Amino acid sequence: MAKVLSINLSKETGVVKTPIEKGEFIENYGLQNDAHAGEWHRQVSLLGQESVDKIRKLGLIDKLEPGVFAENILTEGIVLYELAIGTRLKVGETIQEVTQIGKKCHHGCEIFQKVGDCVMPREGIFTKVLKGGIVKEGDEIALIKKEG
Repeated sequence: MAKVLSINLSKETGVVKTPIEKGEFIENYGLQNDAHAGEWHRQVSLLGQESVDKIRKLGLIDKLEPGVFAENILTEGIVLYELAIGTRLKVGETIQEVTQIGKKCHHGCEIFQKVGDCVMPREGIFTKVLKGGIVKEGDEIALIKKEG
């Protein structure tokens, strides 16, 4: 079963995000109070614990806390970067659509400086919130089958 390990937010871009108990995700906007939220295609960022573990194995940093790669949602049990653009996910109460896989990284960011590498540009994904709601640690993540 794929699930949510952590919800994370920050008030500014390019910094490590802080874990929160639960997040309110707003339709066509993103995570309430997060710096990356807005009316654009990268409203929410997701990263798999499996991707974080790859960096841990490189020995770059001992402890990699949730949010260190500036992900809004840390997941487990789903290979995010293999999902196709347009894939819809039910995450907690929300429905989100994959809009982008990876991103261009600016190496001066706090994450790269702190960790020595950033997996987000290679394996992180971005979504747009189609249906808002609450997401919290332990919530299930399910693929929504396309009709037809």
